[in-house]
Amino acid sequence: MPAEDNMIATGTEAPDFTLAAHDGSEVTLSALRGGPVVLWFYPKADTPG
Repeated sequence: MPAEDNMIATGTEAPDFTLAAHDGSEVTLSALRGGPVVLWFYPKADTPG
């Protein structure tokens, strides 16, 4: 599947998700609503780009 098929359009609200924090706790996007949130994406290690 081309990467473009997985892209979210600019200005679209991010879907809710839960990730592990550095201390092992869980962070859910919806719990952060109402304040500033920065999402940082980077390529998988040892890949071009």
